[in-house]
Amino acid sequence: MQEILSNTEINQKINRLGHQLLENCFEEKEIFIGGIIGNGAILAKRIADIINANSDLTVHLFEIQLNKNKPWSEKITLTADKQRMENGYIVLVDDVLNSGKTMQYALTEILAFPTTAIKTIALVDRKHRRFPIKADFVGLSLSTTLKERVEIELSSDKQKAYLV
Repeated sequence: MQEILSNTEINQKINRLGHQLLENCFEEKEIFIGGIIGNGAILAKRIADIINANSDLTVHLFEIQLNKNKPWSEKITLTADKQRMENGYIVLVDDVLNSGKTMQYALTEILAFPTTAIKTIALVDRKHRRFPIKADFVGLSLSTTLKERVEIELSSDKQKAYLV
């Protein structure tokens, strides 16, 4: 197991991602930030906190619930009111972007209604795409082999990202 991001580096990258998003949506009055269940939701909350602390923008935080291994096997749900999100500025957040499968299936639920914009954020982008997804904002781009995987711990005081 090789550490690729320390606690300090993760905090710096999350702070930068929050500010990049804020710079990109400065003309909006409100945005909807959706974290994919697990680390994506934790990361979305941290980014929302940065936006709230640095702007008057109204942030609506929601969670995207889906089966990450077989996203087609269960209904994908959003914990936000879809009608309220119509014509909104939507941000999809996940910790690691690998094949793009999880984010692609989450996106299908959001594409069911009109939006102003959809942006994507990933803390780590591995670039092994099998689905047509790209991250608009990335903390770390990493070249790995297909056999390696990235594990991120965001729920403790000692955050770390590892290449396993």
